[in-house]
Amino acid sequence: MGQAGMPDTFRITVEGSGAHPQHEARSRASIAREDGRGTPLSTRYGGFGAVIAVALSALLPSDLACADDASATTATLDTYISTLQLLDRHEIAALALTLGILCFAVVTAILLVRTRFRLAEVEASARDETIAAKAAIDRAYALLLSEPQVLVAWAAASDEPEIIGDPTLVTTADAPHRVLAFGTWLEPDTARNMERSVDALRARGVSFAMTTTTLAGHIIEAEGQIIGGRAILRLREVSGIKYELAELVQRHQKQMDDATALRALIEAVPAPVWARDDAGKLVFVNRAYARAVEAKDGAEAIERRIELFDRGGRTELSRAHEAAEPYSGRLPAVVAGQRRSFDVITVPTTRGSAGIGIDATEAELMRAELERMMDAHRRTLDQLATGVAIFGSNQRLGFYNAAYCSLWDLDAGFLDQGQTDSSVLDQLRAARKLPDEQDYRQWKAALFDAYRAVEAKEHMWHLPDGRTMRVVTTPNPEGGVIYLFDDVTERLDLERRYDALIRVQGETLDNLTEAVAVFGSDGRLRLHNPVFARMWRLTPELLSEHPHIESISGRTEPLHGDHPIWQRLRATITAIDNREPVIGRIERPDGNVVDCATMPLPDGATLVTFQDVTDTVNVERALRERNEALETADKLKIDFVHHVSYELRSPLTNIIGFAHFLGDPVTGPLMEKQREYLSYITVSTNALLAIINNILDLATIDAGAMTLNLGSVDIRKTMEAAAEGVQDRLVKNGIKLEIRAAPDIGGFIADERRVRQSLFNLLANAVGFSPAGEIVTFAAQRLKDAVVFSVTDRGPGIPADVQDKVFDWFETNSLGSRHRGTGLGLSLVRSFVELHGGSVTLESAVGRGTTVTCVFPLDHGAERTAA
Repeated sequence: MGQAGMPDTFRITVEGSGAHPQHEARSRASIAREDGRGTPLSTRYGGFGAVIAVALSALLPSDLACADDASATTATLDTYISTLQLLDRHEIAALALTLGILCFAVVTAILLVRTRFRLAEVEASARDETIAAKAAIDRAYALLLSEPQVLVAWAAASDEPEIIGDPTLVTTADAPHRVLAFGTWLEPDTARNMERSVDALRARGVSFAMTTTTLAGHIIEAEGQIIGGRAILRLREVSGIKYELAELVQRHQKQMDDATALRALIEAVPAPVWARDDAGKLVFVNRAYARAVEAKDGAEAIERRIELFDRGGRTELSRAHEAAEPYSGRLPAVVAGQRRSFDVITVPTTRGSAGIGIDATEAELMRAELERMMDAHRRTLDQLATGVAIFGSNQRLGFYNAAYCSLWDLDAGFLDQGQTDSSVLDQLRAARKLPDEQDYRQWKAALFDAYRAVEAKEHMWHLPDGRTMRVVTTPNPEGGVIYLFDDVTERLDLERRYDALIRVQGETLDNLTEAVAVFGSDGRLRLHNPVFARMWRLTPELLSEHPHIESISGRTEPLHGDHPIWQRLRATITAIDNREPVIGRIERPDGNVVDCATMPLPDGATLVTFQDVTDTVNVERALRERNEALETADKLKIDFVHHVSYELRSPLTNIIGFAHFLGDPVTGPLMEKQREYLSYITVSTNALLAIINNILDLATIDAGAMTLNLGSVDIRKTMEAAAEGVQDRLVKNGIKLEIRAAPDIGGFIADERRVRQSLFNLLANAVGFSPAGEIVTFAAQRLKDAVVFSVTDRGPGIPADVQDKVFDWFETNSLGSRHRGTGLGLSLVRSFVELHGGSVTLESAVGRGTTVTCVFPLDHGAERTAA
């Protein structure tokens, strides 16, 4: 149903392009409603008609909008419009609103699609640009790493560097930041220059470039510059032509430095130095040459062609220069008006020759003086007791003195042949004059270390002959070794004895019961022992100050009471002359008695001794009384022994006489039993007589009344006589006696009776202690100054604790045997032998027998008497 007044027909014109392939890219539609006059609908119905037209154009299908048949399209539209005319105004408003929203959504979707399409194109373009940039960065990084180099970059506002490249190019450290520690891989001076250049680059943007050599020997090119606001340090190893060029620059610089140093050294050399060209013209001289020729400087000497040597020397030098040969010789020259001698050396060069002249004048004078000094030293060394041997650097003997030959008893002819050190040692070793070493080669090699030493070394050689040799090896400044041999055997012995004496003296003084003090020539105490301090009650503090005798006298006055002896002692210590010894006794107020004695010493000191004799004085009185009593008792004993002996001897002599008389057949025959009893009486009386005679002899010796009847004694006959006295005992016990004496042993001066008696007692003692069937050896030997008798048995032996008592009176011990004696035999033996000036010794071991030896001196002096 249409609205009143609206036309019944519309005309819709559709123009489009782009919706169909046969039309344009974009569509355009015009809808018009025509009335009878063909007026458009939008004009006729206002804005509402326009909206309807737009909506219809949007709602038309694409195929309809693009149809070529306009009439069909018009009919369709007319149908739609007819339908719309049936709507009321509200429905048309709602439809218009819906169509507006729909159009807005469609337009927005179209814009969104187009925007997304444009963004996709931009993103793709950006992605392509990013990939291209990354590829360019990779190519640049690969290009940077294509050669050995390190890049260090600092941002403008940052101190943290960025390091690119291989750090091992310049440093072996694992940490890349060690590249900036220039001191670890560059020389100190180069490292400081590098640090200053880098600081200037970062602070002020000052570019730099330098070529350096690392400690490892690599040549590095360092370049610093500002790029893009960043400080860049580039370290690159030089290679190829640049490497060769850098190496040549370094070598050239080194050559220039060496040449400069060499030129400075030549200028400073005090010897004249010159150089000539091919024509022999001077082209260089040093300052010493200029001074020698009295020129202002080297340039003047060259300009004026001033020659140093005379015509003859120049001729020789010119001849060597023309022949391009080296020259060496001594030439004279006049320097500062004095004639000097120069050792000249010239060598050919590529452009002439060069030479130097060394002033040898002083050397000649010193050599002559040295020869005179060495000759004087040789004469002096020959007078020394110390052996001196000088071996050269070739280890050959160059000098030795007379003491060296004497100490080692070496032949001078052997030494004059210039023997080597090794051959001399081998000669001494063959003669057993070197220390006995387990490894001789090693010992000799250690000794030869002196040739390489810088300091002297001392050795002590203890030689097989008992000598001690002090050996000092001193390196010779001219090469070689100087040996000093000093026989210190006596010195060491004296030192040992002196040290022992000092120690003994100290121990003796400290352990003496006497007080000892030594005062110096100034009267002060120098030495004292502990007894001195205790005796006079002196404190250690006082004694440590070495007090004067006056101070000690004042401190000890309560003890000595200024005794006259003390006054004399004080005067002796302080006196300069008349230092007579003082001996006296001081009785102190405290009851002690002190003996005092002084002894002046050679150095002006005085030795003072004090001995507390209080107990001695008391004991002396008691002993004197006791001694008087003992002397009286001893006299009574001696008188008793003499009296008893003489009283016993008289009746014993009668018994022996009558027994002998009864045994005589003249008196009548005796029965067998009577003869046996008579023999017992005879043996017993003879033994008793021997005992009495021994007692009388000992008493006579003890009384000092024994006199020796000296005369010639036949040694062999005396031995046989003594052996005959014990013959019956030998037969009885089945003991064999061996007498050992040379047939031509001769005799000596002695008391034959006492000698025979002594030997008889020795044999009787040996037979008595020998078991049955054993052998007793009786021997005599003549020495240069004595005759020695010895008796050896194989008895039980004598214990060590008994040996010192066997020579005492009445000392007897059976020692497990059946022997019983009076204990007087060995006492008599010792007494008789000592009366002859001889000695008796005893050697015995338990179970091995005993040997008693008597030594009689071959002294033809006056008759000996007992002391």
